[in-house]
Amino acid sequence: MLFKDIIGHEAVKRQIMHSIDNERFSHASIITGEDGLGKSLIARDIAYELLKKDKNRQCVDIIEARVTKNKKSIGVDEVEKLIEEINSKPYEGDKKVIIVYESDKMTNQAQNAFLKTIEEPPSGVYIILLCEHLDSLLDTIRSRCQVYKLHHLTYEEMEKFITDKYSDLNKEEIYSMMAFSDCIPGRAEKYIEDKSLKEIRSLALDILLNIKVMDFNIWHYEDILVKYKAQWNEVLTCFFSFIRDSLIYKEVNNTDMVINIDKIEGIKKLSEMFSFNELSDIIDIIKSTRVKIEKNVNAGLVFESMLLDMQEV
Repeated sequence: MLFKDIIGHEAVKRQIMHSIDNERFSHASIITGEDGLGKSLIARDIAYELLKKDKNRQCVDIIEARVTKNKKSIGVDEVEKLIEEINSKPYEGDKKVIIVYESDKMTNQAQNAFLKTIEEPPSGVYIILLCEHLDSLLDTIRSRCQVYKLHHLTYEEMEKFITDKYSDLNKEEIYSMMAFSDCIPGRAEKYIEDKSLKEIRSLALDILLNIKVMDFNIWHYEDILVKYKAQWNEVLTCFFSFIRDSLIYKEVNNTDMVINIDKIEGIKKLSEMFSFNELSDIIDIIKSTRVKIEKNVNAGLVFESMLLDMQEV
């Protein structure tokens, strides 16, 4: 059964299954959403379904293209090679599926070179573009594709994903994974595999609990944060998660809706330390920090500014 191993995204899955069952699946599609939501899993399931192939074996008519090693983008040369592959006949049947990972990293010139092929691919060819930032694709590309947008899993779906995949975890470990992942399955997997992510989570809470202390050493914490600059998204997610829980606990005064339940004592302290307005201001600071990092502003300066702003709240 199509998508039987994929948890969540029910509306998108139903839409795709309906279009395939009725032989109306678009020749060009975009699957968009944050990294870790399952874009590639859905794309590969679609490919095997369209080709009527067994998922347990490799299929030569599924062509996967991605940013090549040591490069930051997909250029015209790579797209021209891909178009050449698209125009060649399938090996095993009359259909071929092209999956382009990180398609939002195609240069504008590459996208323009790819446009005509996306608009009119050869008969039996399906092109699936995967991207995190839909706005990075040209309007002319987006308008020619069926777009499927993936959202974070629900709390219940995320809990099922974790307990199904990691049945040996205790409750505290499950709660910490839930909190860190922000209901994104790929992040939960990273949390298990990468010990530094547990350190990031503890660091974020430590900073929030001590940011108002007189001898708080901003530059000491800035240096530590810079060490994790490659994981800045995880760092900011942790800050946001703790502030979100503190706002909820402060408002309802119970733990039913708290995600970071294993850190509840810290959450209670934060709710006592900051007013509603101050917690909201910190959320704005985190959002502003995210924007600056996405614009490639120097990580050290961004984290220093974030800590100074939090201290002044």
